[in-house]
Amino acid sequence: MRNVPTILHLDMDAFFASVEQASKPSLRGKAVVVGGLGPRGVVATASYEARTFGVRSAMPMAQARRLAPNAAYLVPRFGLYRSVSEQVMALLRALSPLVEPLSLDEAFVDLEAGGTAWDEESARLAGVKLRADIRTGTGLTGSVGLAASKMLAKIASEQAKPDGLVLIEPGTERALLAPLPVRTLPGVGPATGDHLRRAGISTVEELAEAGEDELVRLLGKAHGHALYAMALAHDERPVVAERETKSVSVEDTYDVDIHDRLRVGLEVQRLADRCVRRLRGAGLSGRTIVLKVRRYDFSTLTRSETLRGPTDDPVVVREAATRLLESVDTTGGVRLLGVGVSGLADYTQEDLFAQAAVEAATAAPEEAAAEPVEEPSTEAERHWVAGHDVRHTEYGHGWVQGSGLGRVTVRFETPATQPGRVRTFRVDDPGLEPAEPLPLVSGELRAVPGTDDG
Repeated sequence: MRNVPTILHLDMDAFFASVEQASKPSLRGKAVVVGGLGPRGVVATASYEARTFGVRSAMPMAQARRLAPNAAYLVPRFGLYRSVSEQVMALLRALSPLVEPLSLDEAFVDLEAGGTAWDEESARLAGVKLRADIRTGTGLTGSVGLAASKMLAKIASEQAKPDGLVLIEPGTERALLAPLPVRTLPGVGPATGDHLRRAGISTVEELAEAGEDELVRLLGKAHGHALYAMALAHDERPVVAERETKSVSVEDTYDVDIHDRLRVGLEVQRLADRCVRRLRGAGLSGRTIVLKVRRYDFSTLTRSETLRGPTDDPVVVREAATRLLESVDTTGGVRLLGVGVSGLADYTQEDLFAQAAVEAATAAPEEAAAEPVEEPSTEAERHWVAGHDVRHTEYGHGWVQGSGLGRVTVRFETPATQPGRVRTFRVDDPGLEPAEPLPLVSGELRAVPGTDDG
């Protein structure tokens, strides 16, 4: 293992909620919860103000509302989050060619590979500058961990939260790890943690004291060897710049189970079209079409079909997904649907387009006439989503605080203004239109318009 702390782990602080607070001056310093707002919705991110009430990621939204009834509850804007994430990742790539993104808000960087850092002081300066550049460019904060390995850098960034920097000095790793719970180590989930606890092992120090042979006996050869090495602060995993995308998929969870077979079919076609848009946006095609169905009793079924070659044709994907649906019994109701494409390639096979044309020509008239169908919704549901941007011809830019009973409430403010006034309109007010997100910071790269992901 290298002996200089030149592996950097960046974790943006409460990313989705922080973006919303930066975008909406009236929410700064207040409890904000981002996630699905329906009865089965879950929390995607909670601001630190909301966390003081006990709200956490992956918590059912109904529970979050009980804990923090006065928080602002918003639907995610993934297009904006991706745009801000791209800015942050660009700053990381300026530091090194070896950047390993883990999600929109988290990544590892090998500073030594970029010649950015070679010892403790240069690594610390790189981390300080990165945090300052992120704040200047996006108005957001990120926590930085610096260490000699990925495992330790991630632990350091957790200790740095929120809005801090922690560098683990060489020679202090074992002492730092010793009192931490075993769940801190990569690969120790709830089941492994419970198994170790029953064996009397709760901390990393106890893990190291148990010895390699005992851990192999408890967990198996591969897992036992790996955890023993990590307990001794050994982690040889390199920062990997490119992670191969194995599949592209989209899915929706429905607030009310869908029982109508025609509606289920239309939803599958809509999801297929969304999946193809995402596939084309990544410059990819794929051979295997996958359908995912979660039924009323929470049983989850997957069906797949492999084509003769890769495609990004929406007709081909739509028809394959529809064929897969025919083998699934949905009479009891459906609570989740998903469509994915795997076996990815960066090219398409031309004969599949001909295949799609032949199949469309020979289909039954009602099938041949089928077109991509948008999710059935009312005007209010389609446009006036809590947290999303709008523009009024008289009052300018704002965001939706809520809608219902034929009315929509809008707060008129922008990232650059003071908290704005709230006004209420009819949902069909001709002066009110959906709008694109505004840049969080003046001079920032143009924000990407919201997508249909959120």
